[in-house]
Amino acid sequence: MKGLESTTISDKSKKAKYAIVYTSWNKEIVSVLFEEVTKELLKNGVDKKNIINKEVPGAFELPLSSKLQAQNNEVDVVIALGAIIKGDTPHFDYISKACIEGLMKSSLDTNKPIICGVLTTVNLDQAKQRSDPNQMNKGSEYALSAMSMFGA
Repeated sequence: MKGLESTTISDKSKKAKYAIVYTSWNKEIVSVLFEEVTKELLKNGVDKKNIINKEVPGAFELPLSSKLQAQNNEVDVVIALGAIIKGDTPHFDYISKACIEGLMKSSLDTNKPIICGVLTTVNLDQAKQRSDPNQMNKGSEYALSAMSMFGA
């Protein structure tokens, strides 16, 4: 993994409350991301009771649900997980843009970190590679990003 390591994690971030908002769309990919995020948070000292999980239908719904979680006074950091895989129509472009910009706006509006854990890939193989814990393991990276952003 490039960049983040668990050594950049503060003790304070271990006590933070995390909301994981994830999509049911592309469940084969997203479920692996979800498992790896959860595993990494727990491995780095976050108590299971400090992790809230919220499922939404698809990537288009991630910004609103993430914003609602961020507005919850008990949540310190939100991790939004999804996978948008390019198809034959421009739908990929519209959903990707709306989702990514919506997550950023939600973070800025709430003044809380919302980690963009949304894969945008050209094909299913790329998504599998990025979610696979034995390859790129983006889920682990998203968890470490969330922990490093707490208090930033």
